[in-house]
Amino acid sequence: MIHHWPCPQLEDLSFNIGRLALQIHEVPIHSAVAMSKKYFVKFVSEPKNDPLKTIVGIACAARAIADGHEVSVFFAAHGTRLLDRAYIQELDQEMGVDSKVVSEMMEVITSNAILYCSFASVKATLGHSEGDGALIVPDDKIKWSGPPGVIELSASSEIQLVY
Repeated sequence: MIHHWPCPQLEDLSFNIGRLALQIHEVPIHSAVAMSKKYFVKFVSEPKNDPLKTIVGIACAARAIADGHEVSVFFAAHGTRLLDRAYIQELDQEMGVDSKVVSEMMEVITSNAILYCSFASVKATLGHSEGDGALIVPDDKIKWSGPPGVIELSASSEIQLVY
């Protein structure tokens, strides 16, 4: 059995961001070789400082989900900007005019990963309050936490990715 990336438009994609070029290629994973792992992906850096790194992090989280791994994603500090619909649309534009690639990957993440978030970070970075419905995912689909959640997730995961 071969697992494939769920978004056909991502299979072989090349694009330029400024002077940087990024290529995404479909790489089939044979289930006989792949074993499910527990991934912990933390978005904590200011994504506006390095949009390409942010897009790579989103792609890695979405790919881990597509490959059948258990994925927990924690949004903290300025990484909570990824829960803002307007910012995700900006990242789509980084990929190209009329692109929805980042939105589609975020949909994979928000629909399939276990989501954690620092409410204090959402308030400080985005100015939103809990329950105002301003995020790309409903508040009740997020486990609200802080450093204790980060410590627990990092201790219980097999693989950590930090962006």
